[in-house]
Amino acid sequence: MATINDNYLKLKAGYLFPEIGRRVNAFAEANPEANIIRLGIGDVTEPLPEACRAAMVRAVEDMGDRASFKGYGPEQGYNWLREKIASRDFQARGCEVDASEIFISDGSKCDTGNILDIFGKNNKIAVTDPVYPVYVDTNVMAGNTGTANDKGEFEGLVYLPISAENDFTAAIPDEKVDLIYLCFPNNPTGATATKEYLKSWVDYAKANGSIIFFDAAYEAFITDESLPHSIYEIEGARDCAIEFRSFSKNAGFTGTRCALTVVPKTLTAKAADGSDVELWKLWNRRQSTKFNGVSYIVQRGAEAVYSEEGQAQIRDLIAFYMENARIIREKLTAAGMQVYGGINAPYIWLKTPSGLSSWDFFDKLLQTCHVVGTPGSGFGAAGEGYFRISAFNSRENVEEVMKRIAQLQA
Repeated sequence: MATINDNYLKLKAGYLFPEIGRRVNAFAEANPEANIIRLGIGDVTEPLPEACRAAMVRAVEDMGDRASFKGYGPEQGYNWLREKIASRDFQARGCEVDASEIFISDGSKCDTGNILDIFGKNNKIAVTDPVYPVYVDTNVMAGNTGTANDKGEFEGLVYLPISAENDFTAAIPDEKVDLIYLCFPNNPTGATATKEYLKSWVDYAKANGSIIFFDAAYEAFITDESLPHSIYEIEGARDCAIEFRSFSKNAGFTGTRCALTVVPKTLTAKAADGSDVELWKLWNRRQSTKFNGVSYIVQRGAEAVYSEEGQAQIRDLIAFYMENARIIREKLTAAGMQVYGGINAPYIWLKTPSGLSSWDFFDKLLQTCHVVGTPGSGFGAAGEGYFRISAFNSRENVEEVMKRIAQLQA
């Protein structure tokens, strides 16, 4: 008889966002007249930039002509897109990243999980707490953990607590770890990292032979010019870090799917025999075997992000969402709540009022305000007592939500 991957049985009953969906659907069915506004899942709401849409339309026309038709593309992505990414996103900021080190994919969420394919089962893995759940769950699925305790912490992972007391930036661990997940601007807390802080992690990783998985999916929302957008702005990071980026939030590609991963050719890890192996070669083999690449049409849309028109439209889109974040942050603060984030990130992280648990506050917002957010406990044990609100929505909805919450607090 066929058997299953028993590691899936270690997972909690439901991934955070499906559980939110279940509760919202149950409430909506019982209250069909309720006007539910969702500021939970970090999905965008505004249309794709015009430059991207126009480029994709032209690419569709290319597919209708034998002379310009494209079939299977290069698994690593078309060079014309990778060259623009290398030049504009990295080299322009002083980062030594070559186009050949960039892999185009269908999502940074996918890549942060898939990257585990090229690493062994005996690595000690560190995650922050709270944390983007995908980092934990994909390690559980891959068999890199034991079972979870009553707090939801999985045996075999090293949890690095982040809170208001440490500005939501984890302390360097006393013990040696091999793989480290860092996300800045942070999901879910909205915290950012200085160059000095990232340098301390790079120094730790180099001293311990560790690899940093640096999730920079929200780097475009950084407005403070002193803050780094890439781990590769830090000297030595090419020897210890893999970076993940996405077009999902800056250009609205959540439904279109395009992202990238940078694997420096100088980056190595140990084989069982103690020899050094280039991770670029392993990731290239993995992608060539398990991935057929992002469509030509979508990559042409992503390329348009780097046009003069595209850049202006992206800036407007980011400014729109960050104005939403400002409104949410200021209105919640005026309502007497403790609020974090929302300055260089599109997420607002708030302390639940009146000692409510994260899920109790979720239910209260849903049932009394018809508003959906994300319970902090869904991001880890240290997220209990916190709540995430997303700035990804229309201005009308954001302003309406703030009115409802103000009435709740009155």
